Amino acid sequence: MRSTLLSLCMLSGALAARPFLNEPDTGFDEYFSDLAAGELPPLDKLVGLPDFDAAARRHLPTMNYTYYRNGAGGEWSYRNNLEVYNRYRLRPRTMVDITGIESTLPTTILGHNFSAPFFITPCARGGYGNVDGEKGLVEGAANGDILYMPSLYATLTIEEITAFKKDGQVTFQQVYLDSDDTTTQSLFERAKAADAKALVFTIDSAADGNRHRAARYGVGSADSAYTVITWDLYDHLRTMTDLPIILKGIQTVEDAQEAVRHNAPAIYLSNHGGRQIDGARSPLEVALEIRQQAPEIFSQTEVYADGGVRYGADVVKLLALGVKAVGVGRPFMYANVYGTEGVSRAIEILKHEIAIDAANAGIADLKNIDPNIVDWTPYWASA
Repeated sequence: MRSTLLSLCMLSGALAARPFLNEPDTGFDEYFSDLAAGELPPLDKLVGLPDFDAAARRHLPTMNYTYYRNGAGGEWSYRNNLEVYNRYRLRPRTMVDITGIESTLPTTILGHNFSAPFFITPCARGGYGNVDGEKGLVEGAANGDILYMPSLYATLTIEEITAFKKDGQVTFQQVYLDSDDTTTQSLFERAKAADAKALVFTIDSAADGNRHRAARYGVGSADSAYTVITWDLYDHLRTMTDLPIILKGIQTVEDAQEAVRHNAPAIYLSNHGGRQIDGARSPLEVALEIRQQAPEIFSQTEVYADGGVRYGADVVKLLALGVKAVGVGRPFMYANVYGTEGVSRAIEILKHEIAIDAANAGIADLKNIDPNIVDWTPYWASA
């Protein structure tokens, strides 16, 4: 017991001391070393989602980049969101016919058809990355036939975003709600008029996020008030609209079970990108907790999750746990620096990575992944 505790202490010290790589070193800086300061690399030379982060960091004013990049406190939850995926190792199977894997990419989200099991998460202030605001996000999502969830605090209004939608394009509207029925009813009516097919109610921001990095540049939380968010409120809100209300910000198996009891049409596992409370677990860890303690939830309601997704293999691991669709946020905000073409390119990259990573893991069907394709014992815990 004593030796185990000593080992864990030494391990935690090593993890805390080692450098954190916000963007992995895959040769980006060397390859683009001839670019002038602030110049964007050619879009067709970007090979992965982390490249969009690196490009945006070089190009955007520090304040603008900081708004997207910042996390809560010492940013340990932000860091954990990124690093947790590699804590759980794949167990690739061989001798499997994976040649039809791309045909299994399409999925449904609340009954709506999309070309891939990932979507653009609600992120505020698209104008910090592009003078056209969220235009590139709407149009890129349409080009790639994936779901976009506009943020209530987008640079463009709900109505302005709607004007950029293609005929038949499905969007879900993110909202912050409280007990002010008059304001809420008006917001619901605007979302319905914009032809939003669902509402995404953010429930993980009952208070202001403790964002040190953001505070230095005056770009803190868009929603900084104390807010009463309860199950009674959720039940009441559902009587005010016929749109399905998805709960975004579920962080425990207990709240997931409670959401099922309250007939939530879908739950969205999220820690707000590590921006609200430092020390909160990653959505992957929450999904694992649900899989281990209450796996029936994945068949009782649709489950979505985001948080630190940068690679196809990240998506595959969440799907393996039973997650229906995976949200991607910051990479698309960085891709939006390039506008519609950048968002479209990022979608193409992630679709391709999901397919080839699944194939190399021996997965023949993205809708039928054996959870045992991943070793769910953290690699450092078995050392």
